[in-house]
Amino acid sequence: MTIPIEKPIPPADDDCCGGGACNPCVWDHYYAEVQKWRIEQAKIKEQQTQCSVT
Repeated sequence: MTIPIEKPIPPADDDCCGGGACNPCVWDHYYAEVQKWRIEQAKIKEQQTQCSVT
């Protein structure tokens, strides 16, 4: 069993320059991490559902 990752924390207001030219932006990284976290949460929920059915 793997240790679940913690939900990512959004960047602070001063972490983003607001210029729109950064590639990747701190928000791009945050959204990618949130997507990974959501996928993991869905897998955990599915496993829990399967365990409770049997």
